[in-house]
Amino acid sequence: MMGSTTLLVVLLVICTALSRASELAFLKEPSDVIAVRDRPLIMDCQVEGEGPISITWRRNGVPVPTGVRIEVLPTGALLIRSFQKRRESNETDAGEYECAAQNRYGMLISRKARVQLASLPKFHTHPESMAVDEGGVARLHCAVSGIPEASITWERNRTTLNTDDNRYTLLPTGILQISGVQKADMGFYRCMAVNIANTRYSHEAQLTVTAAGSRSYKDPVILSGPQNLTINVHETAILECIATGNPRPIVSWSRLDGRSIGVEGIQVLGTGNLMISDVSLQHSGVYVCSANRPGSRMRRTALGRLVVQAPPEFLQWPQSVSRPLGGSAVFSCSAQGVPEPHLIWLKNGKILTPGDNVKLTNNNSTLAVTRITPEDEAIYQCIAENTAGTNQASARLAVSVSNDLPQAPQNLTATPLSTTSLQVAWAQPTPEITDGIIGYVLHIRMLGEPDSKELQEAVSKTTFKHELENLDPATTYSIYLKAYSPLGASQQSSTILATTLGGVPMMPSFFTKVLNKTAMQVFWELPSKAGKVQGFKLSHRMVPEEEFKAQEVFPSHINTHTISHLEPEAVYEIQLVAFNGNGDSIGNKRLVSLAETVTSAKTDNGGQSVCNCQQDGDASMTGIVVGIHIGMACIIFCVLFLMFGYRRSFFCRKGTQDSWALPQAGGGQVGLREVLPKEGTIRPPEAMELVPQRQTSTQGRTEQAQPSLAQCQVLIEQQPGTQSGTGTG
Repeated sequence: MMGSTTLLVVLLVICTALSRASELAFLKEPSDVIAVRDRPLIMDCQVEGEGPISITWRRNGVPVPTGVRIEVLPTGALLIRSFQKRRESNETDAGEYECAAQNRYGMLISRKARVQLASLPKFHTHPESMAVDEGGVARLHCAVSGIPEASITWERNRTTLNTDDNRYTLLPTGILQISGVQKADMGFYRCMAVNIANTRYSHEAQLTVTAAGSRSYKDPVILSGPQNLTINVHETAILECIATGNPRPIVSWSRLDGRSIGVEGIQVLGTGNLMISDVSLQHSGVYVCSANRPGSRMRRTALGRLVVQAPPEFLQWPQSVSRPLGGSAVFSCSAQGVPEPHLIWLKNGKILTPGDNVKLTNNNSTLAVTRITPEDEAIYQCIAENTAGTNQASARLAVSVSNDLPQAPQNLTATPLSTTSLQVAWAQPTPEITDGIIGYVLHIRMLGEPDSKELQEAVSKTTFKHELENLDPATTYSIYLKAYSPLGASQQSSTILATTLGGVPMMPSFFTKVLNKTAMQVFWELPSKAGKVQGFKLSHRMVPEEEFKAQEVFPSHINTHTISHLEPEAVYEIQLVAFNGNGDSIGNKRLVSLAETVTSAKTDNGGQSVCNCQQDGDASMTGIVVGIHIGMACIIFCVLFLMFGYRRSFFCRKGTQDSWALPQAGGGQVGLREVLPKEGTIRPPEAMELVPQRQTSTQGRTEQAQPSLAQCQVLIEQQPGTQSGTGTG
């Protein structure tokens, strides 16, 4: 299997290398740039490939008009002699530019380059006046949004501040920190911002230094902690942290997740600001600034999140292929970046729209083109985009002329060797054809599986048979073969079906439905797993004929058929058989009468039909009503029985009694009336034994009670009186 995989990779590499010789490819692509008004701008675009090649430019997706002011140079670069931005009409040359290169094979689009006009507006944050105790800490802040980012310096009393003093810390974000403030630091401070577009000054702020008060203890206080920051990889991150207190607090840094900050590229600015140079994705996280009082556990903390973004980088890019008409091609593209890149596809520079034969799957990482036509020949580009940048990779789909490719392999056969293997063989081509072949590729999948689950195994050009292993038992496979030359693949051979050893399919289940007096419809269940059935055979006979006739064969994906032109109101026997390469299953049969107006029956695996016959509507309704009444009567009887059983518990043996009496102490018996209490008296519960009375014959003699007569003991619970009082006596 390892050798087959290696050979398949070699075939793809050879075909790719030969096809790339004439492909378009960018040697230089335009990059982001900042232009200055009324000055010239040049953006590079250099392409290689088979000529002639024409290069055009687009801005915001619209072709850039060329003329005296804008020109495409012979090298492909775009020259704007005087970069413009008109305030009155808001027209500008700024925007997203892309270079488009085209030859007879298709069009290729470069990455998008962002072109901005240099500017430096007024400060949106000015420093504020403040008073600080001598020996304390001062912080002044100004901010301006410039393109490109402005360089900010500070002046005191209109004189550039001397930054050689270690007490001064200037951060690129426009922050001035002064530690150990002295009387000499008093004055008026302002920012000066400079870039290629302009120079700006902020308002002035006065710093007043007051006499130091008592040097009593003061808890640490963080005047300004780190702010949330988002930057791209390889840039510099500065996290501010300035604290005050008495004694002077010690500032330290850590990560909230407990990981080490490291030492490479790490630097502390001033008394506690953290600078990380050449940041990477591993630097992302929440950073904790701690202001600690020396010699104690007293501390204050401030948190800031650093997010490092990375532009897209391709892990897998599409490869150029050559395919014949009617063939299929698959392009794969995957990229990584932070945040996760979004993938889009272009066809000859235009957004690709999926259609009947063009499918995008796996979050646009896989492009499949099936049933290839001449219109599918083009350059396909995978564009990966996120907020950190864009990247592009391209591949060409060439539609090969049949005369340039090998002939399709002939006489493909397959023989089962075991329950898990098949041997595939094909005819050896003539020597002149063999010389142009670099190898073969077998395509195999379970019958009924989609093309996406197809497996491929490469075979040497000198081999004309191959053993397929690790297959499933009693499973039918679809197999075809292609021959490869340096120009691409041949047409596929004829597709064959082969079944591994292991038995025949199980007996199928089916349903029938009478449509009218001369037609019926048959439905059957398909197997739950692909490849377990190669097809079905359906036949029928009219009773009392002995032989089945009119057998029809259906592929494994068909599960219904209508049988028509039958004898009116006749009785037919239907037989359904499933088969594979090992033989036929047991036939499933059932009788169907066309005299039935509606028949729908399902057969089980034992071949017995479960009949659902329709009877007269009135009779069925009567039966339903009677059944409901009987059920309700049973429920009522059970409820009453439980209610009475709860009130009186009877423990009886078999027997019959004509009457009941209480035994007297002297052996006589009294009637039940004689033991009832008088009115107004309460008696406790008693257990009384009731025995059957002797019957007096007509001669006045008392018949002796038979010893076999049953006795029953009844516990009579005397209920207390519900009236007030105990009686009248």
